[in-house]
Amino acid sequence: MIEVQSYLEEIQQAAYENRKLLAVLIDPDKFDISGALDFLQILPENVTHIFVGGSTVEEGRTCTVVKAIKNLCGLPVILFPGDHSQISSHADALLFLSLISGRNPEFLIEQQVRSVEKIRQTDLEIIPTGYILIDGGRETSVQRVSNTIPLSQDDIRQIVNTALAGQYSGKKLIYLETGSGAKFSVSSEIIQAVKEVLDVPVIVGGGIRSTQQLQSAYKAGADLVVIGTAFENDSFRV
Repeated sequence: MIEVQSYLEEIQQAAYENRKLLAVLIDPDKFDISGALDFLQILPENVTHIFVGGSTVEEGRTCTVVKAIKNLCGLPVILFPGDHSQISSHADALLFLSLISGRNPEFLIEQQVRSVEKIRQTDLEIIPTGYILIDGGRETSVQRVSNTIPLSQDDIRQIVNTALAGQYSGKKLIYLETGSGAKFSVSSEIIQAVKEVLDVPVIVGGGIRSTQQLQSAYKAGADLVVIGTAFENDSFRV
């Protein structure tokens, strides 16, 4: 019997082979379901995953959006939830996020505990993920909702130590992000410094609006890059 890789194992294998992955992030509250087919048809050919989630989402909206996408698309749909309400059994996997850059217990463990009963009723693959919010030049919705201060891009040592603490505590992925609407993305210096010390794949998102920024993130060591709808702009061609 052939053993099928889990979604985490696929990401780990790609990182080991230096195959770069690309995810498109869909915010359920901003996604027009009536235009879902058109949206999916213009996705870049090298998109490997679809992430679904937002800082604040109307109750039940995530499930509606996930079902619409799954009916039209064969790509893995992975939840990137802002809170415990954004869980859908129709998705393939869940990034079980812990905001390790902040010290607010609500997003370190309390939201996770509140999600457990719902998760246990699903067949979602659960992927423990350390989420590190980094300053992107302006206050983002993630910062406001989580009531945490992003780490300074100048304090690379603190970011590296936070990433390592996440790995040591059992996180299988480390997610570096400046947040939706950030003026600038995670610097190449930070990505490289984090990648050099970790044994787990590195995800990078926030503020990536051009092919040049995407390639810079890959070159610095990002294993999976997350973009929003920037690919719809003329400045983004992959």
